[in-house]
Amino acid sequence: MTISKGERIPSTTFVKMTENGPEQVASDDFFAGRTVALFSVPGAFTPTCSARHLPGFVDKAEELKGKGVDEIACTAVNDAFVMGAWGKSASADGKVTMLADGNGDFAQAVGLTMDGSKFGMGTRGQRFSMIVKDGVVTELNVEAPGDFKVSSAEYLLDQI
Repeated sequence: MTISKGERIPSTTFVKMTENGPEQVASDDFFAGRTVALFSVPGAFTPTCSARHLPGFVDKAEELKGKGVDEIACTAVNDAFVMGAWGKSASADGKVTMLADGNGDFAQAVGLTMDGSKFGMGTRGQRFSMIVKDGVVTELNVEAPGDFKVSSAEYLLDQI
């Protein structure tokens, strides 16, 4: 079942790349007591994700933070090494936290998976964005397959 506005983010674990290597991040801790703009992409280094989705959040990071967002995070069903490299290549350091959902546990827990098998990608997270306040989803924008409209940084900015 897909998560809805007003529901709490399920307890899962992400992994982020740090100077000391991969570090586990509990979702309960990550979202507690603050406002997070979270967006999901089907895969790091994929065309729309690299050309428009991540760069939009990097470019709009200050505007989002100016509207009360404490942290901006990107998640994808990729490993922490890939997410770390993608973040560096997109100049996301200090602007967007890259959270690996390597096994798809988070995507599955929020009910937002997609089948990318015909592209050799297996099960991935759908393209979406959300605002999470103290662990509760207050805005949720899920894209139709192949679209990039409602999950952009600009769209999310208009909702805050």
